[in-house]
Amino acid sequence: MSRRAVLAAAALPLLVRPGLLRAAEPDLAGLSDMTGGAVPIGARERVRRLSRAQALMKANGIGAILIEPGSTMVYFTGVQWWRSERLTAAILPVEGEPCIVTPFFEEPSVRETLAVPAEIRVWQEDQNPLAIVAGFLRDRKLAGRPVGIEETARFFAFDGLRRVLPGARLVSANPVVRGCRMIKAPAEIALMQLATDVTMAAYRWLHPRVEAGMTGAEIGALMSAATRKLGGSPEFSMALIGEASAYPHGSRQVHRVAQGQVVLMDCGCTVQGYQSDVSRSWVHGAATAEQRKVWDLVVRGQQVARAAARIGAPAGSIDDAVRRFYEEQGFGPGYRLPGLSHRTGHGIGMDGHEPVNLVHGEATPLATGMCFSNEPGLYLPGKFGIRIEDCFHMTESGPVWFSTPPTSLDAPIG
Repeated sequence: MSRRAVLAAAALPLLVRPGLLRAAEPDLAGLSDMTGGAVPIGARERVRRLSRAQALMKANGIGAILIEPGSTMVYFTGVQWWRSERLTAAILPVEGEPCIVTPFFEEPSVRETLAVPAEIRVWQEDQNPLAIVAGFLRDRKLAGRPVGIEETARFFAFDGLRRVLPGARLVSANPVVRGCRMIKAPAEIALMQLATDVTMAAYRWLHPRVEAGMTGAEIGALMSAATRKLGGSPEFSMALIGEASAYPHGSRQVHRVAQGQVVLMDCGCTVQGYQSDVSRSWVHGAATAEQRKVWDLVVRGQQVARAAARIGAPAGSIDDAVRRFYEEQGFGPGYRLPGLSHRTGHGIGMDGHEPVNLVHGEATPLATGMCFSNEPGLYLPGKFGIRIEDCFHMTESGPVWFSTPPTSLDAPIG
């Protein structure tokens, strides 16, 4: 779980007043599922992914890639599984069908979500699962070619394969996995758009219902309830109040909404496996001149980032452009506070945070189909912080928003 999700989950049981959600039920009843028309990723798209992966393997001299459970396994095979000490893995070969290696007693369950033609090889409790992986590679005559390891795979899988194939060259699978997942297909972008639409509808329902005395956990619980009613699966519903908003992922201290306090929310949900990520900040009651100034600068910072997002530009150049602008306004320099202490954005798709980031030094060129957050917040320790975050996807003509940024603190949701 991300830090923001951990903080929200830890605070929720203690800080949500009994009956709060029950009291909101009449209002929640007016919301309806927006996701009935969502089109899940289909067989044709999965065939395209495997074909793309195999082309990239050939181009990079890789014979196969090893993947543990997680979003990449879902991406290529549909298999929705978890990680434990018992290895389940997918092996994508440079030619032919993939192979799933899993414990014998788990095979029927694994098959329930398998969405591509694939061989399944099982192992018993007294066997070494990496020996089964090695057997598949030998049978496909791939044991002598480089094997790519997906970047989130655990060390025991890497080390175990190295032991059973001591002559194998184990390399990064990033050229293949990132080469596929970083470029979203239209079907993926459509699901991300729907997830964002759900999050924005939940924000519009929530904002007028935030009252003095509420804790961040209570606001987050209402946001999550609205998201579920609208058809999304909440990933995080973080609300930071007052001084806590000056720290991007908040504080364990309890803060309550009061007049003149900033409320900073960072929320996202999943629809058919694809995520949204939207942040909004406002002031409860009358805003000070300083709060308005910082809010307006963050809006301008978003537009600076958007203007820098052009096909072929290094991803890090977007962060550099925002930081130059903020330094001209007296913030920073660099990542120093008061100012923007985190990257300007991150990749997004099946995971809330995906490669690559909009951060200084990132040389990856922007390409059509890439998706990012745009969140150049400003943070004043001991006072408050403002973050406005909207995601975008790259097209040949430039970036296209998934959600439209607000333009006025008096209408902060947009």
